[in-house]
Amino acid sequence: MAFTDTTLATSQTFDANRAVGVVAVAVRVDGGVTRRGAVQEAGSLRVRFPSPEQQGLSAVLVNTAGGIAGGDRFSISLDVQAGARLTLTTAAAEKVYRSHGPAAQLDVTLKVASGGHLAWLPQETILFDRARAERKIDIDLAEDASLLLSEMVIFGRSAMGETMQHGRFVDRWRMRRGGKLVFAETVRLDGEIGALLARPAGAKAGVAIGTALIVPGDAALVERLRAAADTFGAEVGISAWNGFAMARFCAQNAAKLRADMMTVLGRAAGRALPRLWLS
Repeated sequence: MAFTDTTLATSQTFDANRAVGVVAVAVRVDGGVTRRGAVQEAGSLRVRFPSPEQQGLSAVLVNTAGGIAGGDRFSISLDVQAGARLTLTTAAAEKVYRSHGPAAQLDVTLKVASGGHLAWLPQETILFDRARAERKIDIDLAEDASLLLSEMVIFGRSAMGETMQHGRFVDRWRMRRGGKLVFAETVRLDGEIGALLARPAGAKAGVAIGTALIVPGDAALVERLRAAADTFGAEVGISAWNGFAMARFCAQNAAKLRADMMTVLGRAAGRALPRLWLS
């Protein structure tokens, strides 16, 4: 009985110390300029709007918990209303630490109305050895909305001599355009992740992967992005279908991934990336 009581107390203590964070932001057009509408913050997540702009609005996500641990739960929701423009990044790379129990849960909901534009450009997510994380990204675009999205995942801090050998990472993406499902994918890495990444049919020993999603996107955009192929330091595959373009990245380290991602995003956007990406 003593063992049972101790186990229960440990579980309750663990649960009580889990971080919960919520950010929900709506932006709207007022007099031809994008303004903040409703903004909700809860727990350890914060959103800041560092500088006024001519037309669009920039936002920065901050996790005051200093990282993500097992059992943490985070929810981010962005609502870009008709004609509005929003660029969002993060203050730093997000770190997901090892878990002795449940996985961290990350839910992202992105909605862009008619004529709106969203640039979702967080910095890297770094998974430490034995990290456990499950993420969902749900995207709902109007037929004439536009999106520039980047996600980068690093398996271990190789620059610090750290590798990710074991853990769990589940990444579920769904995108609808004009109410129709146009992209659905779930990546599931569970168990001996280091061995899986080392396989030739996996990442061929790569430790950094990324995805850039560009809406709208067509063959002409693909050719413009592929024109930079001679500068890529990683493996990069670029294609277009269902009215959007996608670039996939697999690199031997985070620096190469970031450099290639910046090249692709710069060519796709035709404008400067957030200043935090350049620091």
